[in-house]
Amino acid sequence: MAAESQNDIHELIRGRWSSRNYDPDRPVPPEVIDRLLEAARWAPSSRNAQPWRYIVFDRRDERALEKARACLNPGNRIWAGRAPLLLLAVAETVSAGGRINPKAFHDLGLANENLMLQAIAMGLHCRPMGGFDHECARRSFGVPPEFEPAVMIAVGYPGNAADLPDEIRARESMPRDRRRVEAIAFLGAWDTKYPGEY
Repeated sequence: MAAESQNDIHELIRGRWSSRNYDPDRPVPPEVIDRLLEAARWAPSSRNAQPWRYIVFDRRDERALEKARACLNPGNRIWAGRAPLLLLAVAETVSAGGRINPKAFHDLGLANENLMLQAIAMGLHCRPMGGFDHECARRSFGVPPEFEPAVMIAVGYPGNAADLPDEIRARESMPRDRRRVEAIAFLGAWDTKYPGEY
């Protein structure tokens, strides 16, 4: 479902959306997961710190996948429980030398976007979620204190929308919407209208 953009942007960006529709019976092959992680690996980061880590949950370890699903908020579990792949994206907020990295979440976000754009380019659906129990994830998967669980990303091939509950199916078909450029950009100073071509 491509976005209606104000300006001409790349088709990959227009086509990126956060779907809740997954085929639970079609696993994401390990070589595809490797490509997603490779895309994340090449994201830019402050001081080249690369403060992102991913814990991969798929059918190679069903027990870990079920533990990851158990950490999801109930509303997300309804649809994300159908995704054959979950990724826990973690930010290294304190370096091994004890230095705080104030850019860790920003940089992890860049890696996540690389990963999600790669997923979309390969015909996968994906959706990042903040709606999970972060402490459950930390305890369940041994995340060290200098790292912060940030988002869980559901990934999978498109499923049959008819299999989704009515409310979620309705949300899947809603038109995509974003603030207009003039609402997010200023020229030279705060509240100075950006004179874009609209």
